Amino acid sequence: MELKVYNINGSETGRTINLDDSIFAIEPNQHAIYLDCKQYMADNRQGTHKAKERSENAHSTRKLKRQKGTGGARSGDLKSPVFVGGGRIFGPQPRDYRFKLNIKVKRLARRSALSEKVAASAMTVVDNINLEAPKTKKMIEILNNLKLGDKKSLIVLENQNNFVSLSARNLPKVKVVNVSQLNTYDIVNASNIVVTEASFDEINRVLATK
Repeated sequence: MELKVYNINGSETGRTINLDDSIFAIEPNQHAIYLDCKQYMADNRQGTHKAKERSENAHSTRKLKRQKGTGGARSGDLKSPVFVGGGRIFGPQPRDYRFKLNIKVKRLARRSALSEKVAASAMTVVDNINLEAPKTKKMIEILNNLKLGDKKSLIVLENQNNFVSLSARNLPKVKVVNVSQLNTYDIVNASNIVVTEASFDEINRVLATK
C-alpha cells in the first residue's frame, strides 16, 4: 500500500511511501485492541481509593438499645453499616490495577489499530516537522494546512522533539509522541494520525512480526 507524502504547508511532495502490509494492512483483531487499551487505562489508575470499614470508624462501641423486646431489628453500636456515618460494607480498598499482557498481543493490537486508520484514510504522512522555536500558532497553522485543524490528532515523530511537543502542549485535541511512546490507546483515540516519513523505519522494526 502506498501513501502520498506531504510537507507542512499541506502540499504534495511528489513522493509516496510504501507501507508494510504485515503492519498497516492486516485484518484488525478487535479483542487485541480491547485488551491493550484496557491495560493502558489500568496502568494509569491510581488505585488509592479507600472507604472506612466498621473497625476503622471513630464511634462509641456502646450498644444503642437492648437486644430484645424493642420490636425492631437488633443493632449494635454506631459503627454498624446500617447507620448513617457507619462503616461501609465491602468498600473500595487501595489496590494495583495493572495486569500483564503478552508482547505479541500488544504488537498485534498496535498493528490492528494502525491498519484501521490506514483503511479509514485517517493517516497523513509528512516529510518532516521542524520548528525553530516553540510556537503554538505555528502548530495550528501546520494542522490547518493538513486540513486537520478541527480533528483530534496524534503526531508521531521519529525522535523526541521538544519544540514540536511544546508547540502542541496547549492544544487539547493534539498529542505528540515518538515511535517508542506509540500505543494502541492513543492510536484509537485519535481521529487522524500524522506520521513523519522517517518514523516508518522504526515502526517497522518495532512492530515487525516476530
